[in-house]
Amino acid sequence: MASKCLRNGGPMPHDSDPGTLNVLVCYPQPGGGWQREVRLPAGSTAADALRASGFAREFPDVDPWQAGVGVFGRSCAQETLLRDGDRVEIYRPLTFDPMESRRRRAEVRRQAKTGRPRR
Repeated sequence: MASKCLRNGGPMPHDSDPGTLNVLVCYPQPGGGWQREVRLPAGSTAADALRASGFAREFPDVDPWQAGVGVFGRSCAQETLLRDGDRVEIYRPLTFDPMESRRRRAEVRRQAKTGRPRR
């Protein structure tokens, strides 16, 4: 399996029949990603894809629904119906405060421009 989740949407190459779905489940990690392609019956949900992927066995301490799960970058619920070729993404919690990071970048730019720190 590849170490990164596929970035562009669109169907995965496959030879499935109309009653099945091929879905990619992925989880980003520092230093590489985890992903599994699963074949599911038509009418399957995001929760079904997570179960079939073996995510809980691989990451027993991670609750995928806590940080969120999505399909092609859009947050989804456990009961969201999947389509053939979907990429189910398991999100990770933020490790920093985005607003604080923005403030720090702005301060660095301001100091570079004026040459002195803010009081």
